[in-house]
Amino acid sequence: MIGGKVMNRLKQEKSPYLLQHAENPVDWYPWCEEAFHEAAKRDVPVFLSIGYSVCHWCHVMAHESFEDQEVAAVINKDYVAVKVDREERPDIDAVYMAVCQAMTGSGGWPLTIIMTPDKKPFFAGTYLPKNNQYGHMGLLELLTAVSAKWKQDRRQLLDQSEKITAFLNSRAGEKNRDVVHPQQLISEALTHFAESFDPKYGGFGQSPKFPSPHNLLFLMVQKQDRPLAMAEKTLQQMYRGGIFDHVGGGFCRYSTDDMWLAPHFEKMLYDNALLILAYGQAYKETGKTLYADIAERTVRYVLRELTDQDGAFYCSQDADSEGIEGKFYLFTPQEVLEVLGRKAGSAFCKRYDITKEGNFEGKGIPNLIKDTMYGEPPEEYMLLKLYRYRLQRASLHKDDKILTSWNGLMIAALARTARLLDKRTYLTAALDAADFVWETLHIGEGRLLARWRDGEAAFSGTLEDYAYFAWGLIECYKSTFHPAYLKKAVKVANCLVDLFFDEEKGGCYLYAKDSEQLFMRPKETYDGALPSGNSVAALVMKGLSFLTGEESWRLAFEKQADFLMGEAKQYPAGHSFFLWQMSEVLADRGQLICTCSGSSAFDLQDLWQFDLDILVKTEEDAASMEETAPFLKNYPIPFSGTNYYLCQGHTCSEPVKTLEELKKLLASFPDNI
Repeated sequence: MIGGKVMNRLKQEKSPYLLQHAENPVDWYPWCEEAFHEAAKRDVPVFLSIGYSVCHWCHVMAHESFEDQEVAAVINKDYVAVKVDREERPDIDAVYMAVCQAMTGSGGWPLTIIMTPDKKPFFAGTYLPKNNQYGHMGLLELLTAVSAKWKQDRRQLLDQSEKITAFLNSRAGEKNRDVVHPQQLISEALTHFAESFDPKYGGFGQSPKFPSPHNLLFLMVQKQDRPLAMAEKTLQQMYRGGIFDHVGGGFCRYSTDDMWLAPHFEKMLYDNALLILAYGQAYKETGKTLYADIAERTVRYVLRELTDQDGAFYCSQDADSEGIEGKFYLFTPQEVLEVLGRKAGSAFCKRYDITKEGNFEGKGIPNLIKDTMYGEPPEEYMLLKLYRYRLQRASLHKDDKILTSWNGLMIAALARTARLLDKRTYLTAALDAADFVWETLHIGEGRLLARWRDGEAAFSGTLEDYAYFAWGLIECYKSTFHPAYLKKAVKVANCLVDLFFDEEKGGCYLYAKDSEQLFMRPKETYDGALPSGNSVAALVMKGLSFLTGEESWRLAFEKQADFLMGEAKQYPAGHSFFLWQMSEVLADRGQLICTCSGSSAFDLQDLWQFDLDILVKTEEDAASMEETAPFLKNYPIPFSGTNYYLCQGHTCSEPVKTLEELKKLLASFPDNI
């Protein structure tokens, strides 16, 4: 505040979330040293608010409090206010969310923290109403009480900040070194999922229900009937429910009820990336075209609604339209009849549960929960008409940030699913996004920035940026066999190890050794809404162990796996992405090395049909591949045709020359890999 005038500093930011608050009467700072210097100079606490642009309760708190002159006056007078977009700064969000969970037993957004000018927290909470409500403290009362305590007797607040800081740092330092066998962890996780499974509607536990696709990927690779049945039931019921947008495609964030009917309507890039993977895997495991169709409709949504003109992917779409949650997605029977006509409209309403009474606040969420035609293809022309009508009727805010991490997930999903569903267009989209990230968010020698928006790349990459993007590049190599993508993956992964990996104890830290150092530097391992950066780092290390043949990657993976197995002991089901990878290690389906003369180029689909780790060396790229994977020097280019070397464990077969011979050899390998 200068001369009594609020100088809201968010107007110069790029984040859509910060820009939503740029006209608040609160004197917001972005996260910067200037804010903390100002707090120390004025001798006041820091009020930190963390959220994201499509967060419904962030909007509510903004309207009730941050747009309110009375609240703003108190904050501006007694605090320095800092706003953070959790998607731009996941490091800050993760550290202070750990504080909230430790102090309150829960977390969420908006995240509200009050702390000292040296960034040590002494209060944590989530959404707070403006005034006391139903026994819950209001923001005004909290701000007034904390300010008074700070001025009159701050010793208790400082003691609280020291205790919570010491507690979190001590907990981060505690590592269980007793490693168990991965099969034991897998068995315990399977038992947990079986006990918490909802046999009627699928999913695990009670509402709210989250898709958690990595749980389903873990279940589907077990090659057992019961885990696969649980995954299928969940995938089918999620599709039938309102969490899937039957009109426009794509999945919403989570369901507020047990039957997947009423979602929290925001759509996130990462949920849809992981669900594309899950439905693609379900098609691979079962051959049921329903799963391929759902994956296809989800991909179409992403390419249509969340894709930048240069091929990168945006973050999300809002839950609210014109201040009303879900308004964009809801229909009345009258609307449907007007758009489709009486006969077609009546048929649609009957199938998709659009009634006069409504199933959500007096209106209808299209769903197939009661549909007796379930499994029949959707009525594309009806859905298209309603989609176009819906676009004219209301609009959704779109968070058009481009995040390295979430783009990495979508790149991996599209490149992998291209192979599973035999879709070249998916691969094209993945490669376009990978090239965009490399050109705009890669700053040389494998180093990454975290966010691109409006022509600006910013913020040091965190573990998720490096791990997810390296995974995406590996999947691009596996689908193209182009050495450039493997080389890039190695560069990014080398930086990951250098900047994040604990060489002594294993595990990767959340943020880099040369990034801004917060009051704690955790190693996150829990697979929540997203797989942990540590779980994906293990996947990357495992993948590069074969793809490069370098001993250093094998040793890194073993150390990382030991660390994660120690972490997973307490709650194996919370580490399902990692256990998905360990299940693949134990299965050891084998590896394939192909060497190809210049006159025998093969179609990608020739190799996409094999669910193996595959390396390809052609005459054209032999030097490049041998530079990245030196052991390939032992596999010469044939005079003509292609040599296929099938390996399992530490044994490789004699090369065969044709795909037919390769298939026969595969059938003869242990467990029919």
